[in-house]
Amino acid sequence: MNTAATQTLDEFLQHCQQRVNHRLGEQLNTDISSRTLKEAMEYACLGGGKRIRPVLVYASALAVGAELSSADNTAAAVELIHSYSLVHDDLPAMDDDDLRRGKPSVHKAFDEATAILVGDALQSLAFQLLSADSSVISAQKRLDMVQILSRAAGATGMVGGQSLDFEAVGTNLTLSQLEQMHKLKTGALISCAVLLGGMSNDQLGDAQVTALSDYASYIGLAFQVQDDILDEISDTITLGKPQGSDRKQNKPTYVTLLGLDAAKELASELSNKAIHALDDFPERADQLRKLAAYVVSRPH
Repeated sequence: MNTAATQTLDEFLQHCQQRVNHRLGEQLNTDISSRTLKEAMEYACLGGGKRIRPVLVYASALAVGAELSSADNTAAAVELIHSYSLVHDDLPAMDDDDLRRGKPSVHKAFDEATAILVGDALQSLAFQLLSADSSVISAQKRLDMVQILSRAAGATGMVGGQSLDFEAVGTNLTLSQLEQMHKLKTGALISCAVLLGGMSNDQLGDAQVTALSDYASYIGLAFQVQDDILDEISDTITLGKPQGSDRKQNKPTYVTLLGLDAAKELASELSNKAIHALDDFPERADQLRKLAAYVVSRPH
């Protein structure tokens, strides 16, 4: 068995973080005409972060018997999309947050125009990387992966969810409406990370795809429920971003809709469903199982 599959979760998280950070560093260490743009891109991507999405890519690759090396580009591409979304989300015209990952947001460290350009550049780099030549993943499979990431990041996924989030400010959403918004805003990219990791094995079967899709759907929603809980009970230093920002902006959350205790119960239920979705997978899927528990117990 691949040694990464038997690591403790902390060891696996650190291992994956090092892998994706190395690949991101390689990609950002290129000839970019604007020194300011290059520095801001590095600032946005290489300055901390849990790297949960790339870790899910790697864990999913392990679960289907692929080597971690086959998922390096995919993990970096997913993190680039996530990083771009954070840069744009923090802008004054969006969530207007001055703190991200424990340091000033990109638009505060540089300026708003640079932050917009950084987001644009990181997004395009993600697709450049995902479509790059590979000796392991076929051209057709890479094309399929580009399409999946495009849908997850665009109007039918993350961007669409962000738009719904703006429309929801100050309104009273039903539980199903809140779930739909977060399945797009947060869940789409998390689900995409799991599916793309599984596609690191060119022979991925339909049953495995279905199981990974179910797992991804549950864990994506669980992640957001826990985010809502932490926004309510944690603190700015621990989170690395402003605590209580959802309440301040009058955004509906699982905590405001269900109450804190019920939100915690829902997070636990979703985590358990994610784990059960992998019942037919062997031990090499254990990192995915551990991650399902971790996303609802993480402190930030």
